[in-house]
Amino acid sequence: MRKFGAGVSQIKRQQQANNQYREIGNTFADQQMEQMKAQLQIFKSNLVEFSRKYRKNIRKDPVLRQHFQTMCSTTGVDPLASNKGFWAELLGVGDFYYELGIQIIDVCLSTRGRNGGLVELGELKRQLIKMRSGGSSVQEISDDDIIRSIKTLKPLGNGFEILQIGDRKMVRSVPRELNKDQTDILVLAQERGYVTKELLSAEFGWGNERINDAIDSLLIDGLCWIDKQVHPPEYWVPSFFKGVDD
Repeated sequence: MRKFGAGVSQIKRQQQANNQYREIGNTFADQQMEQMKAQLQIFKSNLVEFSRKYRKNIRKDPVLRQHFQTMCSTTGVDPLASNKGFWAELLGVGDFYYELGIQIIDVCLSTRGRNGGLVELGELKRQLIKMRSGGSSVQEISDDDIIRSIKTLKPLGNGFEILQIGDRKMVRSVPRELNKDQTDILVLAQERGYVTKELLSAEFGWGNERINDAIDSLLIDGLCWIDKQVHPPEYWVPSFFKGVDD
């Protein structure tokens, strides 16, 4: 009986010790959380002060604007959450991105007949710079600015999206999914600007039926054009044309 009583006492002492350790751990975790909240609040305050001090620079310099966006994201702040919000009023960045988004729509719609709604990011940027060059106070834009602006267009539900095709970023402006065969053809076309059925057969080992299905779907969607004046016929991807204006 004495051994049994000693065992119960030992278990109780162990439980008490575990409870004490748990309380200490919870207290430490609470203290850590409060410290993190305090540090985060200080960082946000410094971010506001930084934005006030360098407002003009942020609006003018695309590199600084990207760094500022990165700093905001680390604190959970989204300057683009509302074009009527605090950050938009403080910096005007909300209006900047929404205005750029409208210009992106304009360029994509005006070139859709030529490229089928798929344009290379670099070409889109070139067109935007040309469009914006007529303003009195032109702000420089970067690839990051364009990507962020496209994200603001998602609520419109009109298919605007950034795609990575091979080593290039492409902007899709129509609600259309590319299958793997179509994507493989576009990747292969990046080097020359075009493909041939013979090239697809040699590169991928596809049969005629598979090649025809993939090529025909790209032709129907306007994502490639056929040049029958050469032999074998060449299927050109207008999205990879350089510096061609409508």
